[in-house]
Amino acid sequence: MTTSPRPGADARATATATADHLAAGHGVDDAASDVPHGIRRLPNWVLTLLAIGTLYMLIVAIGVIGDGFKSLGKDAAEGLFDFATNPFIALFVGVLATAIIQSSSTTTTLVVTAVGAGALPIEVAVPMIMGANIGTSVTNTLASFGHAGHKDEFRRAFAASTVHDFFNLFAVIILLPIEIFFHPIQRSAEWLAGALFGTVLPDPGQADLVGALTDPVVDLLGMDGLTGLLPGSDVVAGTLTILLGVAMIFFAVSWLGKILQVLMVGRAKAILEKSVGGHPLTAMGAGMLVTIAVQSSSVTTSVMVPFAGSGALTTRQIYPLTLGANVGTTVTALIAAMAVTGDGAKLALTIALVHTLFNVFGILIIYGLPFLRSLPLLGAETLAHVAAERKIYAVAWVLTVFIIVPALAILIKVLFT
Repeated sequence: MTTSPRPGADARATATATADHLAAGHGVDDAASDVPHGIRRLPNWVLTLLAIGTLYMLIVAIGVIGDGFKSLGKDAAEGLFDFATNPFIALFVGVLATAIIQSSSTTTTLVVTAVGAGALPIEVAVPMIMGANIGTSVTNTLASFGHAGHKDEFRRAFAASTVHDFFNLFAVIILLPIEIFFHPIQRSAEWLAGALFGTVLPDPGQADLVGALTDPVVDLLGMDGLTGLLPGSDVVAGTLTILLGVAMIFFAVSWLGKILQVLMVGRAKAILEKSVGGHPLTAMGAGMLVTIAVQSSSVTTSVMVPFAGSGALTTRQIYPLTLGANVGTTVTALIAAMAVTGDGAKLALTIALVHTLFNVFGILIIYGLPFLRSLPLLGAETLAHVAAERKIYAVAWVLTVFIIVPALAILIKVLFT
């Protein structure tokens, strides 16, 4: 198993190598490579306006989905999630959905909206959120395949990427059974939501500023406007309204991330530079801040992969950065919760806080306890040694964990229910 660098010269050498790697233009800049050149050439004030516009679209999309759920009626809306009433199936739904769309922010935002609309019980939403946490780790694992042509590089890169997979898997293995029987995360989130509501956060029932800004557009697009004019029953129109909202969320989250990557790339690079070779808590904080800045944990974790492949960073150093990214990605769901109004607003905030607390509890238990801390490292490095010898095992890992097992579980549930 890889060990931490020795204090002194080795640590400084590693930090210097990584800083040089960053300064050379690698890392965070590479994360923006999927951003169209036209976007990257825009001035910052235009990018800022575009970021505000996509955030506005995200909030409107939440309203559109809520409008669709309301039009279906309580029974029909709840029926959309009947197949996921089992907590384990709900977990697999979260894994598969997030792995397919490559965005835990989209999945968790949809879950928050469904809970706020009364279409999804919070007991089912909690394991879905846990599944989304697993599903989002597929992106940086796929990024490691860029080093597949070089055995040692691939071993280092694959280990650094799958430490995220193993941490999230161990967090679910430990916390899901506890949550099913005792509900500590849900109860903590309910208490915190109650404490925040009407104090730190305004009660939407008293001051619906967001609604005042977005309701006209929601009415224009939703059942009182565009989708309501479509032929067919209210069920058809309501379902199409929900699908429109989901498409808007996916578009908004995707483009918000791209725009923020361009806006924040310099600041993100500086944060990562300062965290290299530092205390694990500093690295966690850096991972969290960068993820909040670019609105994507996949970006934060994926940009670390080339560092690992080149040997500039070890898996042990990347590990806490990954945990910080896990916490940082929960901000999107919190933003979504603040956009939910009406009777379900507090429930929406509760499930968004579940996402945050799940990651915090996972860090406290797994990283906080010395005898558990090395388990994700051991799993990642063992798998990487095997995968470096035969790449088929790396492909099998991705397909089995993120696609085949969740899809088979859901299919069996649907066929035999």
